Amino acid sequence: MTHPFMQSLATELAAANVATLRFQFPYMEQRRTIPDRPPVLTAAILAALNAASKDAPELPLFAGGKSLGGRMTSLAASQQPLGNVRGLIFFGFPLHPPNQPGTKRAEHLREVTLPMLFFQGTRDAFADLKLLRPICAELGARATLHVIETADHSFHVLKSSGRTDADVPEELARTVATWGLGRGSIS
Repeated sequence: MTHPFMQSLATELAAANVATLRFQFPYMEQRRTIPDRPPVLTAAILAALNAASKDAPELPLFAGGKSLGGRMTSLAASQQPLGNVRGLIFFGFPLHPPNQPGTKRAEHLREVTLPMLFFQGTRDAFADLKLLRPICAELGARATLHVIETADHSFHVLKSSGRTDADVPEELARTVATWGLGRGSIS
């Protein structure tokens, strides 16, 4: 949660009037490299959502995360209602491991009834856009795909794009705020 990208994104979201609650999964807290099993990860997400609901009950609640955090949030949403969560936001959905294209990690998305916002880079080795675009199309109005040109999984952009890495979190935050407003939720 203290990764420079996460800190930068939280700062930009705050500038766009979007509050954030960051948390760590148990394996990260314990400085292990191997992630916990999905039930442990989804339990951590549910605990964070419960804390957010209690700490700021007057604010609209969206859930999501970067990479594994986003995927586990969608898995939790596919398994049970997430209380007053109004939508899911994914910063680099890890559709498949690098160099192993596939869509199995997205099968549970059909069970998610909430609106979903996907941020994906055109150079993301964890999500071939040729595979992700049809998934989003199948999800219909529930899915919005926002593509970041030349960005990789960490949202680093090529210098040739004319943009800097610092520009990306601002775009992400602006898009989150606009998307949330479209749901009558973020002001």
